[in-house]
Amino acid sequence: MAFRDFSSISAVQQRYHIVYKDATVLTPAPLSPSPAFLADYEFTMKYINVLSSETSRCETIIFPVLKEVFRHYADHLALWSHPTITVNETLTGVPDYLVATRSALGKTVLGEPLLIVIEAKKNDFEQGWGQCLAGMVAAQKMNDALDIPIYGMVTDGQLWQFGSLAKHIFNMEKMSTTTDKLDDLFGMVNALFKNALAALALAA
Repeated sequence: MAFRDFSSISAVQQRYHIVYKDATVLTPAPLSPSPAFLADYEFTMKYINVLSSETSRCETIIFPVLKEVFRHYADHLALWSHPTITVNETLTGVPDYLVATRSALGKTVLGEPLLIVIEAKKNDFEQGWGQCLAGMVAAQKMNDALDIPIYGMVTDGQLWQFGSLAKHIFNMEKMSTTTDKLDDLFGMVNALFKNALAALALAA
């Protein structure tokens, strides 16, 4: 089995005895995108069919948003694109994006995963969250620290949803947002990075 084989949150819950809760655990952390990002985003939206494929969504919307927020955390965290993470034969897979601690060995070595990002293939958020939660469980086991929260994000490039895993409790964030509300989107994505950085401090 791999992350992609988990078709729903409940499938991961039953396998790993995880409790599900609808909750508000994230406080938006306002962050204004740079003028350069806004200019490029406007150009992209105007001239490129960003929803033409899954790859297009990743390259033109999801990764640019993540990278813009990551700029503020690059001294402490690392942003990975499509890394392979493996705990065992069941917990293995390739998240679309991953935020981890910055390894002392350099950018070629994956540190401790803190945030898993999954694109909802074919707009299927149920399966997207199954994959994401499986990745979050894998990250938790890799870090060998149940008290350190792992964060998750699932998006189809338009709708963005968020969650967190601490010990055996998965909190599905009640607040979601869309790319039509860039200020809200950046506030929530920034909150994930900010919380991941706080988790890093807790782990120290």
